[in-house]
Amino acid sequence: MLVAGGAYLTAVLALRRRGHRWPLRPTILYFVFGIGSYAWVSFGFLGVYSSELRWAFTTRIALLLFAIPGLMSLGRPIALARTVLTGLPRRVADSVLASRLVRLFGNAIFAPLFACAVFLVFLTPAAVLRDSPWSEWTITVLAPLAGLLMVLPIAAHTVIRTGFFITVEFLLAFVEMVLDAIPGLLLRLNDGVVDHAPAILGRLPGWFPNALHDQHLSGDLLWFIAEIVDVPVLIILFVRWSRSDRRESRRMDELTDEQMEELTQAHLNARG
Repeated sequence: MLVAGGAYLTAVLALRRRGHRWPLRPTILYFVFGIGSYAWVSFGFLGVYSSELRWAFTTRIALLLFAIPGLMSLGRPIALARTVLTGLPRRVADSVLASRLVRLFGNAIFAPLFACAVFLVFLTPAAVLRDSPWSEWTITVLAPLAGLLMVLPIAAHTVIRTGFFITVEFLLAFVEMVLDAIPGLLLRLNDGVVDHAPAILGRLPGWFPNALHDQHLSGDLLWFIAEIVDVPVLIILFVRWSRSDRRESRRMDELTDEQMEELTQAHLNARG
């Protein structure tokens, strides 16, 4: 939290020293909803009881992976970084954003598939993850970082796609809405405890749900979160498609009659 908040404030102050002002609204959104939601998930009920309750553990990971990065993107951290950086740091940042890894994570198809793969882990004996402080600390750091890699390039439109590619992404995203629900449905409909963690049950207070009910709650929440996180992806894809369509239409409008005739003839020749 200190690193993320300090880097953002440093960039805002650097802009101010140059005589520019960063808007107040994204700054408030970044700290209140982005950093604030991370603190709530990490130090609130989900963080405290993550090792004892299955549904707290799975819900915390899902929120760290998808909800919190999406809320942090409201502060436009990539736009701020690209505005502040100059020279070599700016070129390095642009090269990272244009790298294959970021292009892969920034693909709107990748996020739902990655969510499905992560959620399928909960169908395996994941008690060791819940009961290990090292895995808890690692998840707390790596889950939001992986989420930021997926959310920020999409939200900031740093990856340019053609209209056809966006259309394919849009169609596949509807299919993935069904795939993402599978892990939650399997946890909800399974009549046996899949993580086999009887040792953890002895430490649970009496008012906590039993192991099977705990697993069913975990499946319900995973199912809900998996469907909800797909909605912003669909909205972003629609915005991408509309911007791409306007961009391509503008390029076509700038063509002369002779250039348009050449393109038409080339298209007809290719079809022939």
